[in-house]
Amino acid sequence: MSIFWDKKAKEEEKEESKFGSPLSNTQSDNTITRSKSEKKTKSESFLRFDDMDLENIHIRNDVLLEIATFLSRRWSDSSESSIHISREGRTSTNLEKKRITLPGLDYFYGNIFQKYRQWRTLLWYESIRLRYSFKIFDTDVVFGFIFNILETKRVEILGLEEWKGMIKEIIFYEGLSWHNKPLLNSLHGRNKVLEAFSQFFLTGYIKGELFGGENERVVRASEYAHEIIKEYVKKFNLRNKTHDPTEDQKWLEKETRQIIKILQVDSLMSAPPIPMLMPKSKVGLSMKQEEVLSQIEKLVKIKTKEIEIEKLKKEIVQGDDINEEFRIIVKESQKNDNKGFESTENLSIAIPDNTGINENAIYDFNLINKIKTALKEWKSGWRERYDFTGEEIEVENYIERQPKVFIRDKKIAINVKIAILLDLSSSIEDHEIEYKKATVALCEGLDYLGIKFSIYAFNTESRSVKCWIIKPPTIRWGTLYARRLMQVRPLGGTPLGEVYKILNPSISAFKPDIFVTLTDGEPSDMDAVRSIVLSYKRSGIQMIAIGLGADLGDAIGIGHNLKYLNYQRTLTLSKKRLQDLPKKVLGLLTVD
Repeated sequence: MSIFWDKKAKEEEKEESKFGSPLSNTQSDNTITRSKSEKKTKSESFLRFDDMDLENIHIRNDVLLEIATFLSRRWSDSSESSIHISREGRTSTNLEKKRITLPGLDYFYGNIFQKYRQWRTLLWYESIRLRYSFKIFDTDVVFGFIFNILETKRVEILGLEEWKGMIKEIIFYEGLSWHNKPLLNSLHGRNKVLEAFSQFFLTGYIKGELFGGENERVVRASEYAHEIIKEYVKKFNLRNKTHDPTEDQKWLEKETRQIIKILQVDSLMSAPPIPMLMPKSKVGLSMKQEEVLSQIEKLVKIKTKEIEIEKLKKEIVQGDDINEEFRIIVKESQKNDNKGFESTENLSIAIPDNTGINENAIYDFNLINKIKTALKEWKSGWRERYDFTGEEIEVENYIERQPKVFIRDKKIAINVKIAILLDLSSSIEDHEIEYKKATVALCEGLDYLGIKFSIYAFNTESRSVKCWIIKPPTIRWGTLYARRLMQVRPLGGTPLGEVYKILNPSISAFKPDIFVTLTDGEPSDMDAVRSIVLSYKRSGIQMIAIGLGADLGDAIGIGHNLKYLNYQRTLTLSKKRLQDLPKKVLGLLTVD
């Protein structure tokens, strides 16, 4: 996204690169989290992950947001800036609320280190925009599309005046993000011209081909845009690096109209979203070293004549300036995966560790949205109820001669902690995905309400009971825990008594108000279950079981068996109606 201006360059150097002066030979000043071990030998200082390591590394969103908040507040010079991660892959900045929204790491191409570097560079852009921008227009109109492109260039150059160390990271970002750019040959009309201008002005070259008048207009508009931005930076430096937001906005709006004239497009016409070529899966696409080097070399040749190309492109690809920062983040992510438990060894509880798995299959956004919509009144803390007296009258109830014809608003409170145990024995295999979809929707609902909860699962491998911690009670729900759930496969029988004994230390530490067990079979150790359920109840935990049957009749039969196991309450549900599971569980939580 960048053409770099060297303010000390001579005028005759302009011809060396038609679309921007050469890159200054200034080395990185300080990219905030520079390696603390620079005085060590190179082999000690920059121990890099190999390809196998990078395939198995996962970075937690909470750790990512923590470092992002620190970086953004330094870059934006604002102690109020906040970072949010969008599941839809959106990038936006709200200047008034000082809020930056970025896609997750899975949005980007490459291995996990390459993804992090791209994500970090995008964070820098939006943080610098937060610092220097005065207006962000919607890009669905041609005027806003062109304005924001000029604004991106303006804030980039102002940001690089202070953070020169970002130059190599920006070139790396451009090299890898090029895969996301649409091929111009696949676009038509004003979309093609607008995208060509964006690519040519911001990077110095285009992806695809332009012919005849379109090519001429794009080149002229890019040259004009470079000149006005260069003149702006010159004046900015003469003013001791101060700017007048009102005057700058008027100037940029005026120049935006001029560029629109050169491009010969209508400023008020809509600009339909230009499709981006995204990774086909959330895992992304791993890029070979040779591919990255080739793309970086092309960019370096365009942007600089002063630095030895071979040396610079290797520095850019290796990313040594970011290496130590990345290692710290990985270490924090691994450490926090066990948060809430000092060790799981003594608890005989395992943590699914293959975090590279794709959890998309168990995310049913339609079901999740339905659950959240149903929870809106719970979130507000008030619920409408029919009663014998009230503030409003329900006419239909009156006509039908119902006893409760008035509507009254009642204060409701959800102040409980909940533990949930999932039976993942082999009998659930045929309904595994639907079962897990319903569980994810339930977790999203609990998280939406701000309820503290933990999720456990069990299965049997080689006649040995395996208890899995899907989500500890002390951390908010996130996609990492959906990945964990996705990994636990339905196997074995239902040794529920042994599972309860294994979980006893962690349940006693958490002290939930409600312990819900979801099971689709009769426990193999009935007497042991009766005894330990009674023990849990004596400690003040409300024990509830939900029986899952192949059909309604089977569910009722399982429910009858569960009643003899000392549970305070049993519910039943057909596996054909697993989408009702979140409502069943959530219905246990309200206290009037």
